[in-house]
Amino acid sequence: MSSSLAVAQYLPYLRRYARALTGNQGSGDAYVVATLEALLKVPDVLTETVPPRVALFRMFTTIWNSVPINGVADAPGGGGGAIDRRLSQITPRPRQAFLLISLEGFSESEASEILGVDIATLRRLVDDAGREMASEIATSVLIIEDEMLIAMDLETLVESLGHRVAGTARTRAEATALAKAGRPGLVLADIQLADGSSGLDAVNDMLDTFEVPVIFITAYPERFLTGERPEPAFLIAKPFQPAMVSAVISQALFFERNAVRRDRRAAS
Repeated sequence: MSSSLAVAQYLPYLRRYARALTGNQGSGDAYVVATLEALLKVPDVLTETVPPRVALFRMFTTIWNSVPINGVADAPGGGGGAIDRRLSQITPRPRQAFLLISLEGFSESEASEILGVDIATLRRLVDDAGREMASEIATSVLIIEDEMLIAMDLETLVESLGHRVAGTARTRAEATALAKAGRPGLVLADIQLADGSSGLDAVNDMLDTFEVPVIFITAYPERFLTGERPEPAFLIAKPFQPAMVSAVISQALFFERNAVRRDRRAAS
């Protein structure tokens, strides 16, 4: 497989990973662009003995860890300010390790290759991420999903993580009504719903009224990871593993919690 085909094949999932790390489409895509620019300078990176997907994510990690995230330097592609303040809240390595394994499905050996650490260190990083997740504040979760079995699986998973299910909606109208009845702290939304309506539209209805972190679930994630339009920052592919959902919920609440803390400091 040529280098360009390898990049094209895995680029949507690198975008997903980047957005999960930053909590923001623009910032995540900026790091991906910086990675592609670096690959143009050293294209042989994708012809080494490691699999192309591992090599691509390893190059991204090199770019990610080489850029200061202390709120001073601009992120690749510009856009400092708010983006840098957001990035300064990230605990880099533990979250990277956890997302590589839980969200992107890399093996321990592949993830250790990407991060440039041994497996023992990788396991410690994943454990650290687990302790961070355990400190997440419990919240109410609205589930927008028209497939009953998937909805039940999500309800069980959400409750096992210590959160409360605010309700389950199968249509845009049901989702809007549940959101009005009690504002949820997190939304898990399928994109294509039973009556032909869209989970995207349901979420936009809510966001017109209040801010809430949203995780979209779809059988076709590559359609929403093109960089051609405003797209979800948090995206889960069907069929999903419980660890994947847990990882993305943790990331979404991680950014929401830090945003609330910043707002409180600004108001004090």
